[in-house]
Amino acid sequence: MAIYDSLAAGYREEATERIAELEATLLALDDRPDDAELVDQAFRALHTIKGSGAMFGFEVLAAFTHEVETVFDAVRAGRAPVTRALVSATLEAKDLIRELLDGADPGPERRTELVAKLHRALPPAQAQAQAPAAPTPESAPAAPAEGARTYRIRFDPDPGLFADGTNPLGVLAELRSLGRCEIVAGPTAVPTLEELEPERCYLSWNVFLSTARGRDAIRDAFMFVEDRSSVRIEEVAELPEGAADLRLGEILVERGELSGEALGRALAEKKRIGDLLAEKGLVTPAAVLAAVAEQGFVREERQRRERAAPPAAASIRVEAAKLDRLVDLVGELVIAQARLARLAASREDPELNLVSEDVDRLSGELRDRALDMRMVPIGTTFGRFQRLVRDLSTELGKDITFASEGAETELDKTVIERLGDPLVHLIRNSCDHGIEPRERRRAAGKPEQGTVRLSASHAGASVLIEIHDDGGGIDPAAVRAKAVERGLLSPDARPSDRELFNLIFLPGFSTARSVSSVSGRGVGMDVVKSAIEALRGTVSIESAAGAGTTIRIHLPLTLAIIEGLLVSVGDGSYVLPLSAVEECVELSREDVERGHGAHLATVRGELVPYVRLRELFEVAGDRPDLEQIAIVHHAGERCGLVVDGVVGQHQTVIKSMGRMYRDVMGLSGATILGDGSVALIVDVPALVQCGLMAPPSSTPPRSAMEKS
Repeated sequence: MAIYDSLAAGYREEATERIAELEATLLALDDRPDDAELVDQAFRALHTIKGSGAMFGFEVLAAFTHEVETVFDAVRAGRAPVTRALVSATLEAKDLIRELLDGADPGPERRTELVAKLHRALPPAQAQAQAPAAPTPESAPAAPAEGARTYRIRFDPDPGLFADGTNPLGVLAELRSLGRCEIVAGPTAVPTLEELEPERCYLSWNVFLSTARGRDAIRDAFMFVEDRSSVRIEEVAELPEGAADLRLGEILVERGELSGEALGRALAEKKRIGDLLAEKGLVTPAAVLAAVAEQGFVREERQRRERAAPPAAASIRVEAAKLDRLVDLVGELVIAQARLARLAASREDPELNLVSEDVDRLSGELRDRALDMRMVPIGTTFGRFQRLVRDLSTELGKDITFASEGAETELDKTVIERLGDPLVHLIRNSCDHGIEPRERRRAAGKPEQGTVRLSASHAGASVLIEIHDDGGGIDPAAVRAKAVERGLLSPDARPSDRELFNLIFLPGFSTARSVSSVSGRGVGMDVVKSAIEALRGTVSIESAAGAGTTIRIHLPLTLAIIEGLLVSVGDGSYVLPLSAVEECVELSREDVERGHGAHLATVRGELVPYVRLRELFEVAGDRPDLEQIAIVHHAGERCGLVVDGVVGQHQTVIKSMGRMYRDVMGLSGATILGDGSVALIVDVPALVQCGLMAPPSSTPPRSAMEKS
């Protein structure tokens, strides 16, 4: 049962991928209903989900999926068109398949209701013609599986197999679900009618199977009958490119049905080899029939593979927890390497220095490879947003289309997993608050169809994600009025539009005139900001009247290991993310005096505001006569962080801080140095965005640092 449970878990994982693939295909069909390739993709996804479901105990799921597959078979055959109603009904069916996979069965009434809805989406004549039918081998997907191998299987069940209720046809059905399959029955042992006992099994089967699942998956199909049957599984060797197909006699010799000497004698008689061997009684007619079937199967499979696209790079499925543990171990290795480097630097031992340099090089390469394995394309999440916009368009009575760019942009899988909910909130707001109703867009001279665009791109060592809508934009006056009403602004305050838009992220802030099922309660944008900041990212809003709104999110590529600049302030050490540092310059007492009390420094002819980390974090002691300014940047802003000294570049393994320090503004984590001491990681984006650098003539108050 442990093997069965493991296979069932594997099916759940594979089915989850096929369900996501099905949703993406259906959404693409909504835009391109005449695309036959998309119809085939949807059909193959449904067939794969159904084909393996019953084998692992998901009978209800398999039966319901078969109903959906039957409808798409009519579309595939050209008997029914792809309509928006059909896509909507199939998307609902997809959601139900997902529920069934998770073990949440809503009941037969819901399943019957959805099947009826699917049939109503078909033309009347075709809907009446649709009737549940048993799955057939012809439903198998036409495309060969990547990495598939061809196997020859001989299945001789025990004649008394029927006594305990075992049906060998179930085994054959499981084999069909593994890939492209051809089955030839062997009736050699069937006795005459007078001697036949109906309760005994006299048949054997020759099965030719092309599958990428491997020999173990085939063996598992015989799990409950193998001890009472003869099962032989052999892989059919691939012929070299350009080689001719195996001849019938060669196949019989390879199968063990015939000796090479007997084949040679028969070939000398110059007759058709199959008829000749059967006449001489060297092999049975059933064996010849099976060999002919194998010859044709192997030839066709070879041709199919030659027609198929070049296979993708080989890959294996690894649990996310194992990758996370690997990255944790690599982080510990980086810390140990820093200790080794510190030890080697303190001793004049050339051999130790050489070993330290080798370990440094190898650990750095291992770190890069481990982090690269966790990077996945952000486009894997785009499909759910297309479905979201489609559903909201119907619910809100608006005509909205979804567009995406930069789906190939890679981001740490942990970041992507935690980014989904914030993006859902932002896209819902864009559809509800951003895109205007058709009448208002028409009056403004805009196309009736609005667009929500989600784009992703690399920006240095971070990723920039933008959600843009071409709606009416945010009204600064409405935001200002709401802020004054709630006491967030004084009536005579004159904040910039950017400062006004940042108020939208406050808890409970909403300019919606009414509460809808989508938004209006002021819940969501503050959650978005908190979630983005928890990922060490930042979010900002730009909007122009009539031109729409753009929400920008900057996120780090990974949450595990970064390159940092190690600096010192007093007796403590701090790390600045190297991606945010432009340069380091000196700050003398004369430079400070020329500022006349303002925290401004002249850097290459430009005035740059700065703040001292010593004052920001209230570090005791006197500052040195010659300080260092690390010029940092974020979202177009340049600022300076004044430190006592710059130690150098440092591979930083990010460790989360304790609960007591988790909400301290200006710090995003900690790391362990080579000597075992702790260095705090400075949250540069948070310092820049929250305005701790301004006004330049004053130091931020302690209360500002204590807010999260």
